Amino acid sequence: MTTFSPLYRSTIGFDRFNDLFESLTRAEPASYPPYNVEKKGEDEYRIVVAAAGMAEEDLELQVEKDVLTIGSAKRETTDETYYLHRGIAQRAFKLSFRLADYIEVHGASLKNGLLSVDLVRRIPESAKPRRIAVNGTAPTLSVVEKAA
Repeated sequence: MTTFSPLYRSTIGFDRFNDLFESLTRAEPASYPPYNVEKKGEDEYRIVVAAAGMAEEDLELQVEKDVLTIGSAKRETTDETYYLHRGIAQRAFKLSFRLADYIEVHGASLKNGLLSVDLVRRIPESAKPRRIAVNGTAPTLSVVEKAA
């Protein structure tokens, strides 16, 4: 995974080489804030973004044309605290993830400074493979299709 890690960080849910290569050549992946991309199951994924010091109203999530964008604007604070060291960044950021066909955002939550975005692949029945009888008569449904 280390050789193609930029590919895995910017695409979720599909394995088409051309799309992966295209996303690699577009731009360098963002380094702030740090995030993980997890595969939770066969059709379930999660993006976890380190959002230390941010509240729900500071974060914006948007899906447009199969691109998930997670962002935050810089907060205007009236805090007059003098910091000896300020290590918790409060700067604006924008992360973009290209989603594969049929990947949907299932939900998002902010807990303990981590923003979790759950994704699910939902393939419609029309896109799933079907068994066609080769006997010259009308196609019959297989046992799997009758159960659905």
